[in-house]
Amino acid sequence: MLSDRQKEIIETSIGLIDEKGIQGFTIKNLAKEIGISEPAIYRHFDSKMAIMSTILDSFKCKMNTYHQQKDYSSSISGAHQLKEFFGMIFSVFTENPSLVSVIFAEEIFQNEPLLTSKILEIQTTNEIIIKGILSKLKLDSKLANVEPEMFAIILFGSVRLLVRKWKMSGYQFNLTEKGTKLIDTILIALQ
Repeated sequence: MLSDRQKEIIETSIGLIDEKGIQGFTIKNLAKEIGISEPAIYRHFDSKMAIMSTILDSFKCKMNTYHQQKDYSSSISGAHQLKEFFGMIFSVFTENPSLVSVIFAEEIFQNEPLLTSKILEIQTTNEIIIKGILSKLKLDSKLANVEPEMFAIILFGSVRLLVRKWKMSGYQFNLTEKGTKLIDTILIALQ
């Protein structure tokens, strides 16, 4: 469990990355933004990478909590489960728009094996869930000739593009609304 100060450091870090990019995310800038000394930051986190790791762990925890609350084997249709799953993702980003800059920032992770493995773990978990939902759709004959793995890539790629567009536009449109239309459009195209 994070202390209140650690939560403040995490939230401020996400905001700094969003505002100034990874280059602007320094312990010096972080301390200045919060109004505490640099050594005070180090009392809560060993390094910048420890902060980044905690951000990813927090995002992963949100995703895992969502997955644990869902019964993917239930009688709810695959299409409905797919809409719910991506609706949750759109909701997380809408509530925390700065998080987009962290989750979709490959330059942050490419030279940090620990962070790369955390992102891959999040992606793998989500892909497994989506493949299971897609298998259910396949049983409903909606995806007769599509490999679930390839369709998962199409879905995640489309969602990623929409989320990045939303961020680059300065959040000028309702992400949940447009995201729902995107998923509906993809499902319609498969019928």
